[in-house]
Amino acid sequence: MNEFAANLALGFGTALSLQNLFLCFTGCMVGTLIGVLPGVGPIATIAMLLPITFGLDPVGALIMLAGIYYGAQYGGSTTAILVNIPGEATSVVTTLDGHQMAKQGRAGVALGIAAIGSFFAGTVATLFIAAVGKPLSQIAQFFGPAEYFSLMVLGLIFAVVLARGSVLKAMCMILLGLLVATVGTDLVSGQERLTLGIQDLSDGVDFASMAMGIFGFAEIIRNLENPEARDVVKSKIGRLLPNWQDIKDASLPVLRGTFIGGLLGILPGNGAVLGPFAAYTVEKKLAKDPSRFGRGAIEGVAGPESANNAGAQTAFIPLLTLGIPPNAVMALMVGAMTIHGIVPGPQVMTKNPDLFWGMVASMWVGNLMLLIINLPLVGMWVRLLQVPYRLMFPAIMIFCCIGIYSINNNTSDVLFTGFFALSGYALLKFGFEPAPMLLGFVLGKLMEEKLRQAMILSRGSFMTFVERPLSLALLIVSLIMLIIAVLPAMRQRRDEVFTE
Repeated sequence: MNEFAANLALGFGTALSLQNLFLCFTGCMVGTLIGVLPGVGPIATIAMLLPITFGLDPVGALIMLAGIYYGAQYGGSTTAILVNIPGEATSVVTTLDGHQMAKQGRAGVALGIAAIGSFFAGTVATLFIAAVGKPLSQIAQFFGPAEYFSLMVLGLIFAVVLARGSVLKAMCMILLGLLVATVGTDLVSGQERLTLGIQDLSDGVDFASMAMGIFGFAEIIRNLENPEARDVVKSKIGRLLPNWQDIKDASLPVLRGTFIGGLLGILPGNGAVLGPFAAYTVEKKLAKDPSRFGRGAIEGVAGPESANNAGAQTAFIPLLTLGIPPNAVMALMVGAMTIHGIVPGPQVMTKNPDLFWGMVASMWVGNLMLLIINLPLVGMWVRLLQVPYRLMFPAIMIFCCIGIYSINNNTSDVLFTGFFALSGYALLKFGFEPAPMLLGFVLGKLMEEKLRQAMILSRGSFMTFVERPLSLALLIVSLIMLIIAVLPAMRQRRDEVFTE
């Protein structure tokens, strides 16, 4: 217990420095802004802001990027309630009852309960990360190259199972990501692979160019083809603080949502996105009168919003303890860590304790900031929602191009970003989800490294992956998950769940 308190004290000492407080606030503010403005999600924004973090120290950079991620979860609910457009994929469920409450003149209560639920869930999830971080890191110390390889295979299988749309398409995207990860010079033989004679590819595909092209630019192009129809609530926002009856109705859904979202957030393959959907389904099943849902039930806002924020925070657990990114945003965080020379994984806690505990403490500070940012500034967010998207996108594009060029002062990076933007747009048009590709790309380099290490240690025998009990267990779970995912009955049920 004394060690836990000492670790938290180290974390708050790091997080409460003036620079880190400012960066945390900046991240939360930017996150809320991009959550409020439909069209630019946290993946695109973090990809765009990666170049800015080069000049910062690693702790401050990651605190800011984390703030953007969980800040976007808060901001997305504002748009969902006031405009009936989810600013974030995880806010889709909030539109169902949140917007109905707004139409009934209870927009303030819906926003208030969403913010309070998110704050409570974020606080609980932060304490959970602090509690399980050390034990998980100690378990991870027993992982050899074979176990790490098998764990990454499991992560990719989860990404297939939990990806929207076709299982086959998700598998194709992961394989494409793994293939792109092999481009460049082979570290063992020194041979160039898949470079097509292009000198700029000899060091491999640039992570920032790929992420910004596929998520930033491609998303902007897709949004431009959709005509805007923003149904901003004209009635007054009303009181922001819920009354005693509202708190009574929402308290149990908040607790259940926190538990469900926190649990699903740990799952590799974007389990955090499923949290709000699962929480809404549970609340509807437990309700005495399920017909109230979709007509302004406060439980339909409280449960999903708590699950949303809890999942966003617990998604950091596999990243910080095992070095495995569970979703596309965490894959970007891995990119940011490697850019700053930090190897994600169990050694982060021992080699960079200020980074681990500083990030944990900053999440609590960030949740407090978001409570302050979101409720008093609702009027400002409403006015921002009325800015046409066509006026915003040129500024976003220029900012992105300057950011990409500034990384290596190389015009080829901007051209590669353009290529990935067109590729990303084409993939979206053909119904391919690009997030598994980014996950495959990030894990591809790590997987190749661990595979080679395992093969060297076993003198070229593939049996090492089944002879080691933990590695075998992980591979068996992966196989079971894959079989379940491709079974016709299961696939149909999975498609029904995503459609709902």
